[in-house]
Amino acid sequence: MDEQRRHHATARLPRVRERGFEAYVAGAAGRLLHAATLLTTERPGRAPRAQELLTAALAATYARWDRLRDEDPYDLTRRELAARFARASWRHHRPRGGVLSPLAPRERLVVVLRLYEGVEEEQVAALLGLPADRVRATCARAVAVLRRAA
Repeated sequence: MDEQRRHHATARLPRVRERGFEAYVAGAAGRLLHAATLLTTERPGRAPRAQELLTAALAATYARWDRLRDEDPYDLTRRELAARFARASWRHHRPRGGVLSPLAPRERLVVVLRLYEGVEEEQVAALLGLPADRVRATCARAVAVLRRAA
């Protein structure tokens, strides 16, 4: 009988894991997709590259889901999204008409993380491997470009 109970309890764990992750995605995916769309400069509703970035970032989060302890899954997914965008930014250099299209990929990444996501300057600097003053200058320059374009 103990073997049967143990098997039943083990069979429930993946479902509990999946439900927790599904609840997380239901709450966070919209905002994360919007961030990805800003990064890729695609139009909302027609953003296959942004969808691809988000799907890959969520897959990476899901792979670590059981090992998350005190780590915020949103922060993990956002970092993964930013890292994937940075690695593939050469694909996203050609503007597609989004509001951030006048900016270079790194400028878009800094603006989205700092101003849209509200990530602290030091965290953005650590994520991108840049000094904090460079992040500050990049953000200021990007904002100036956006003001001129408006």
